[in-house]
Amino acid sequence: MITQQPNRLKPFFENISFDRDDNNMVLNLGPQHPSAHGQLRLILELSGERIVKVTPDIGYMHRGVEKMAENMIYNEFLPVTDRMDYIAATSNNYGFALAVEKLIGLEVPRRAKVIRMLLLELNRISSHLFWLATHALDIGAMTVFLYAYREREYAMDLIEAYCGARLTHSSIRIGGVPLDLPDGWLENLSTYLDKLPEAFATYEGLLDENRIWRMRLENVGVLSAKSAQSWGASGVMLRGSGIAWDIRKEEPYELYDEVEFDVPVSDTCDCYGRYKLYMEEMRQCVRILRQVITMYKDTKPEIMAHAPEYISAPKEQIMTQNYSLMQHFVLVTQGMKPPKGELYVATESPKGELGYYINSQGEAYPYRVKIRTPSFWHCSLFQEIMLDSYLADAIAMIASSNILLGETDR
Repeated sequence: MITQQPNRLKPFFENISFDRDDNNMVLNLGPQHPSAHGQLRLILELSGERIVKVTPDIGYMHRGVEKMAENMIYNEFLPVTDRMDYIAATSNNYGFALAVEKLIGLEVPRRAKVIRMLLLELNRISSHLFWLATHALDIGAMTVFLYAYREREYAMDLIEAYCGARLTHSSIRIGGVPLDLPDGWLENLSTYLDKLPEAFATYEGLLDENRIWRMRLENVGVLSAKSAQSWGASGVMLRGSGIAWDIRKEEPYELYDEVEFDVPVSDTCDCYGRYKLYMEEMRQCVRILRQVITMYKDTKPEIMAHAPEYISAPKEQIMTQNYSLMQHFVLVTQGMKPPKGELYVATESPKGELGYYINSQGEAYPYRVKIRTPSFWHCSLFQEIMLDSYLADAIAMIASSNILLGETDR
């Protein structure tokens, strides 16, 4: 008598065909912090110490951020963007705010643009320092981790002095910024920028010619220009493969077309080349910030756009004028209603191209929100760059890609 087996769901790994011989071993790398840089799981097939197949498995941090966006009014969703790439929260805030501003045809005051650029580039330095610290720690360089975190703390102090938060900033608003710069803030920023070149030289003095560092990174994680384009790489992962593409240069937003900076490129295509790019990018951030500081003094004090249909009036008017109070009440309780339409807006986040797609049907809630995060695309690269490499190099490649699972899973 034949008995029918009950139906059951198969585990994820049982649906994967490895076509392996009996001598190969399947190893789960992750999902755990910190070696996998978040809740990333890589299913590796090993022949001895060499990797012969890689299957990335994501979704362990999935929170339904895009669906949350479709059930919130536009202003209500903006703080949620902090929770994607929480190492560069300002970049997430700004990308969404810029997309909504393009949707409603809003022009932001110049002073707000200056403040935004100051926050964006300062946040970029903070994000790159975090990457350098954790990357060095993954390879075994404990001293660099401590030094880089020291300078990152100063950057976070400056951001906290502006918006009151160190990690999840919510420092941007649709239509401008919530606050003007506090007294003495620019002077403190200038002092910080004066110290950074010496700090960068210290990091490079510890790493550049360190034979262990170079042996662990050179010719590891090689990604050709053709493969980088095929896999949808962006940011340093793309520029590290010899392609000079930076959205701040190619499709300038805010005041990036008014400042001078270079787009560093490396043709080594390996982890070491990407490390050198991150160091040079931080120097370019310092260069940009010094130029933007001088722009601030020549701007008018307006920090929010004037658009009563979409943006609340200043607090002084809300407290003194009945119409402004009513308008503010409607916007807070019912939300703005952008016109019907759809658009995609891309910005250059510290990790690569961060884009927001919004479909509006003229209601207070967006019909569809889709977020293009660089870490999601870079996770797929491991299927190629890890092949025929040693297991110990897998951690170096994960670190070099600068992925963050908060924005990968969303």
